[in-house]
Amino acid sequence: MEKELYYRVETQVLLGHGATGTATGAAAEQAVAAFSDPDAPFWAFGDEAGARCNLAVVRLHDDELDGAVDALRPVLDLPPAQRNRGIVVSAQRVHRALGHSPARTSHLARELREEITQYAPAAPPATALPR
Repeated sequence: MEKELYYRVETQVLLGHGATGTATGAAAEQAVAAFSDPDAPFWAFGDEAGARCNLAVVRLHDDELDGAVDALRPVLDLPPAQRNRGIVVSAQRVHRALGHSPARTSHLARELREEITQYAPAAPPATALPR
């Protein structure tokens, strides 16, 4: 059920639908709440990060920059070893939404966009090429 909720919200976000006053907005908040409990049997840090990124995008649709920052902060604070490709792609989705937000020229939006720009996945382990 939780995964279904997560994917339903992500689908709506990818389609450009949803705002906090809509069913998608409520579902995005519900998904973050569900995936914020690391003791839950379905929990995964990547799903929590994705749910938070989706909520940030939904909040940006409503011009709620502060709310978007609050949703995204735990994702940006992940240690580099946990910044896998899926999480980075989700964060970049927030970056794109920021570029279309009415708040895009604010100091906070510019700082957040820069922080997301610097956000990178963990480097793959170095391995020697076979000879």
